[in-house]
Order: sequence, then structure tokens, then C-alpha cells
Amino acid sequence: MDRIHNGWFSEINKQWPGQAMSIEVEEVIYEGKSKFQEILVFKSKSFGTVLVLDGVIQCTDRDEFSYQEMISMLPLNSHPNPKKVLVIGGGDGGVIREASKHPSVESIVQCEIDEDVINISKKYLPNMAVGYTSPKLTQHIGDGFEYMKNHENEFDVIITDSSDPVGPAEALFQQSYYELMKRALKPDGLLCCQGECQWIHLPLIKSMVEFCKTLFSVVSYGYTTIPTYPCGQIGFMLCSKDKNTRFENPKIVLSDQQVEDLGFRYYNSDIHKAAFVLPQFAKKGLGL
Repeated sequence: MDRIHNGWFSEINKQWPGQAMSIEVEEVIYEGKSKFQEILVFKSKSFGTVLVLDGVIQCTDRDEFSYQEMISMLPLNSHPNPKKVLVIGGGDGGVIREASKHPSVESIVQCEIDEDVINISKKYLPNMAVGYTSPKLTQHIGDGFEYMKNHENEFDVIITDSSDPVGPAEALFQQSYYELMKRALKPDGLLCCQGECQWIHLPLIKSMVEFCKTLFSVVSYGYTTIPTYPCGQIGFMLCSKDKNTRFENPKIVLSDQQVEDLGFRYYNSDIHKAAFVLPQFAKKGLGL
């Protein structure tokens, strides 16, 4: 786990060849290995506390809100009445924090396979892990695949907050996983999954769009900006069983006052719509 050199952490990974994100380190506060992955937490000079799994940055204090708010609110506000939500992954607690804010959401079930990530986040990332105090939450430590096999036609919205498609998260980018989610959703249910970066992973995203179109009535791809993810962007795969869903036109539109009251720092109804305006190369490449 020797990933820090001369006071800098560098995210060097074959998933984004020829480029690396580097962050200056002030102090390493946790370093260890769970049953599933290497875990590193450090205080940085300019991004606050940083969580790294298997050498890949997962979140930082400074910019996590853009990802957490968008992966949660894009699907929740695209559903007319999202009462029951399933979160797969999201061990840092950020998605639960955001989903709990939604006034329509009555219950949130989380399936996280790596309990160590949860416990470490509670200790070192309290601003995100505050989600674990939500009375709406029911927690399940285990495999989301196995959980969904026993829960059919149950959820209004499923949100998958996964790491990149290597190691334990690889299966979350395959058709069999989306088939399970479809089965677990109600007839008008919809989903949102971490969908990688259009600048680097366009062939992977295209393959996902193609198999999703065979499963769901509506398929779309949106994205958000976030400085510490590769190329400063991350995307979201969104699918709905309801043919009337239009992800680019939220069913629930928030006023400026509601945005302030809910404490959003990135999300608003205009940025929701803008998330689905793709640059020409991605629009053409994905056939959307």
C-alpha cells in the first residue's frame, strides 16, 4: 500500500492510462485492508479528508457533495412519489444522507458488502456518515445481488453507489445486475447507477446503454462535475420501467427556497436538466 511518495498521493491506475490525479498529503490517518479491498484515509492540504479504496479516490470533504447530491436527486426527483429506496454500496453514507432529505422518501434500505468502509467512514468522514443516523434507514451488510434475489417488485428507486468496475464492484456494471434491479423495482420504478466517465470509458458506457435498452422502457445518461474524479467528471446510468419517465424533465421541481432549505450545494432543478445535455461526441457515441 505504498501509494504516497514525497508527501503526495497519486492515483495511478490502468483504468485511466497516461494520467493521474495527485493530492498533497498532510497526514495519513488510517491505512489497512478489509476482506475486500485496501483502505486508505488521509488529511490533505486542500481537499480535507480523503477516502481511497484500492488506490482510487472515492470521496473528499471538499467536493463529495456534487456526486452525492446528483446520484441521489437525479433519480428521486425523476420519480413522482419515491417512497421506498434501495441503496447498493454507498459505504461512506453520503447517498443515505441525501436520500433522507427527500420529503417523499419513507424508507431506505442499504446493502453494503464491506462493513469496514462503513465503520471507517463513521470515524473519519462524519459529514457523510451522518446519513447513518437517519431513522429512515435499514442496514444490510452483505451482497446486493443476494439481497435483490429475495426482494421482487418492492422498490420505487434503486441507487447504486459503486466504485469502478474492478474487484468486488465489477459485477455491478454487467447485464445480470441490471436484470436483478429491474426485478426488484416496482412497475413504475427507476434506477441510477454510477456510470463512469464519458471522456475515458465511452465504449463501456455504450455497451451498458445497449443492454439497458433491452431491459427498460427509458434509458438515459447524465453526469456531474467533480474535481477529484478522473477528467473532473463522473456519469450516471439512469433507467426506468415507466415509459413516461423523462429524466431530463424532473417530476419534482424545487424552488430556490427549497434548495436552500434542503442544504444543497450543487443540485438544483436547472442543473438536473443540464446533466443530460451531452457533448456531441458522447451523444453520438452513446446513441442518445
